[in-house]
Amino acid sequence: MTLPLKDKLARGEVVTMINPDHPSSSLVEFIGTLGFDAIFIDCEHGMAGIERVQDMCRAARVSGAAAIVRPDANEPWLITRYLDAGANGVMVPHIDTAQAARDLVQAVRYARHSDYADKLVVAMVESERALGNLPEILGVDGIDVFFVGPGDLSNTLGMPGQRFHPKVRELVMQAGQRIVKSGKVAGTLVKRENAADYAEGGFRLLYEHANAFLREGAQAFRKSLPPG
Repeated sequence: MTLPLKDKLARGEVVTMINPDHPSSSLVEFIGTLGFDAIFIDCEHGMAGIERVQDMCRAARVSGAAAIVRPDANEPWLITRYLDAGANGVMVPHIDTAQAARDLVQAVRYARHSDYADKLVVAMVESERALGNLPEILGVDGIDVFFVGPGDLSNTLGMPGQRFHPKVRELVMQAGQRIVKSGKVAGTLVKRENAADYAEGGFRLLYEHANAFLREGAQAFRKSLPPG
């Protein structure tokens, strides 16, 4: 059985992925009912241990969303562990070279030899080095999405935290166009105000944080109250 979001990507449709920002299975289950395609479970910057990851993956599946885990690093044993915990795919950071991309594919194939085709494999290209090596990275078979990460890219450009700075945005858009032109699928981080722009730019995996929605909702609620 093919993962539904992989079918959507194959049809050229936009897939949405939300980071719950908190290691909570109940929050994952609730977010999954809101119509998003995937829940992103971050183990590079997040706090969830392996048992909590397993619970969050189960909660995502119950809600009808896929569970995509970002491992701490591009290490076969970590990738295997998270896939065994129930992840529907992995989004692996710091894929700076074609060899790193090949190692990622090999790790997933080794871990899930019986159902590899049903797993989403996302390679994060998020540095100037990765963008310089992009033609070779794109030549690696077995990767479903090439995700241009503006966070780490802004860091390597000497503009930490400025994910949507015009210079960062320009590089992200250029990389996305190169990915799409090669016949591959591009993904990136978005926010509500610019999600449509990135979709129009060819990106098909759009990623956002639940905390952004909480912040916007809280601000709107406070503004709706009378002064005093």
